[in-house]
Amino acid sequence: MVKKNGISPLNISPKKQRPQTRNRFVFIGDLLVIVISVMGSFALRLDVGELPFYFPAILMMVVVALAVKTPIYYFFGLYRRMWIYASINELKLIATAVTTASVATSGLMLLLLSTELVRPGMPRSALGIDWLLSLVLIGGSRFALRILAEQGSTPNGEAHKALIIGAGDAGALVVREMQRSGKIDSIPIGFLDDDLAKQKQEIYGVPIIGKLADLARVLENHQIAEVIFAIPSAPGKSVRQVADTCRKADIPFRTMPGIYELLGGKINVSRLRNVDITDLLRRQPARTNEKLLGTLLKGKRVLVTGAGGSIGSELCRQISRWNPEEVILLGHGENSIYESLMELREDYPALKFTPVIADIRHADRLERIFAEYQPQIIFHTAAHKHVPLMEARANIEEAITNNVLGTQTLVNTALKSDVERLVMISTDKAVKPSNVYGATKRLAEMLVLAAGKQKSRAFTVVRFGNVLGSRGSIIPRFKNQIARGGPVTITHPDMERFFMTIPEAVHLVLQAGAMGAGGETFVLNMGEPVRILDLAKDLIRLSGLEPDEDIDIVFTGIRPGEKMTEILWEAETSYDQTEHPDIFQLDGDEKLGDALLFQLVDRLDALSRRGAADAIISTLDESVPGAEIQNPSL
Repeated sequence: MVKKNGISPLNISPKKQRPQTRNRFVFIGDLLVIVISVMGSFALRLDVGELPFYFPAILMMVVVALAVKTPIYYFFGLYRRMWIYASINELKLIATAVTTASVATSGLMLLLLSTELVRPGMPRSALGIDWLLSLVLIGGSRFALRILAEQGSTPNGEAHKALIIGAGDAGALVVREMQRSGKIDSIPIGFLDDDLAKQKQEIYGVPIIGKLADLARVLENHQIAEVIFAIPSAPGKSVRQVADTCRKADIPFRTMPGIYELLGGKINVSRLRNVDITDLLRRQPARTNEKLLGTLLKGKRVLVTGAGGSIGSELCRQISRWNPEEVILLGHGENSIYESLMELREDYPALKFTPVIADIRHADRLERIFAEYQPQIIFHTAAHKHVPLMEARANIEEAITNNVLGTQTLVNTALKSDVERLVMISTDKAVKPSNVYGATKRLAEMLVLAAGKQKSRAFTVVRFGNVLGSRGSIIPRFKNQIARGGPVTITHPDMERFFMTIPEAVHLVLQAGAMGAGGETFVLNMGEPVRILDLAKDLIRLSGLEPDEDIDIVFTGIRPGEKMTEILWEAETSYDQTEHPDIFQLDGDEKLGDALLFQLVDRLDALSRRGAADAIISTLDESVPGAEIQNPSL
């Protein structure tokens, strides 16, 4: 898709298909051409009155030509080509195949004539005429296919004007494809190129109308609908300048890769394709025990909170694979829930999906929802998760009410409704938290674990680190920065994090949820932490560019609440291997007694009602295990 005011791949819309001709019809046509060629050679050589006299020779030559020529044409690949793309190379191939076939046919005919099997003989010059006719007819029929294809692909009246940046090989390729393909609804009206020798010249009838510095003027004076950047070797600075000019003029801007970059493997992620996120992991993705998941989910009513988010929506997709009775998508944002719902209904039309717009902080609303839909399994992903936003004084109370009190409300409602299983999604930032977000997630963990132990319910916590490609994560931000030509911004060169992909995180969440008996904290094996700087360099190189040459890297400084590195559990906490090799279970991870925990939550509730941000931070620092929010350990 073309993204307005942004760089996106050169896209074509399937509005009008180029005519296609199957090679079996070409083969049938060749049989007819062979017969016509033989008969034509005699007709051109002889008088009309002599033709009946030579009819046995004509018939014999038709049989010989059919028997000899068609296998030779097949051998030379004349029926394995897409003739709508015929070129000079195909013309050479046709000439070679026809000449070989004619020589073989002539040799066999001369042999037959020498044995006097063909009477009364034939004029030898007909063999040469047959070769010439075959060459014209075989070649002409194939190139006629290309001519018809190009005539049938003329842009329709809806085509809009396109300006091409760069009058080199790539620009010529773009224009040629626009002119010959009915799939592109654009008409090239001009080039811009800084080469003085190209000014006022034409390529395929399209004029070079100025230099790159003239872009703003050209956009202003012509009704340009889009700009296509066709200089694959241009530095990021030039791309950024053109993109900025187009953005100011509100004109869509697209780019294309160079043929030589494609052949050499230098493919730009922002211009051609999305980088495979697994390329950035530096390890093998985690495995899945599918039998365990089928036992957990099949025929169950499953509710997912935060179902419109990156993790929540992927959970809904993966849950749907196991044929649950019903999937309930609960979320606060109607747009994201709607988008997830439409996708799920399209992919799984036989399943029942129920969208519920609700806030987990509203106890009465949750109780009515649970009473009506009676969920058996809950996956709790709803949370405010952006660290810098939750560090802002204006949002601290919101982090408390949503992440802590919302989780408490959900847990209490689940207990009242006899929910079989609840799995909370947590984060490595909950371990020795240096920010409000991490502290609130640690308290939410404690509430879930306490309920699981007190009531002997399968309420568990799954903790993991950063998720590559999730909404608001660094990968989409880095990709946007690369697409604009840089710079890529990183807080500190030594900052490192654990990373997973969205699908493997969700798979392991489901696995851990199936294993939990109640009150456990499961930690996903995320391999070794990766430096953010190394991740950025990998992404730049996968885009076909070079760090610090094509794309600058700028260090902006550590933000409030950030740590240089994260850990998945405290050093004094022991852990056990589970039946799944990529999931660990922590022992003795709970640090507060139930009474102190509930007193702390009540106190935070009262402070949040008063908007006492400083008091909330002090309370979190004093009470949450390992918390250093006011003086984070960098």
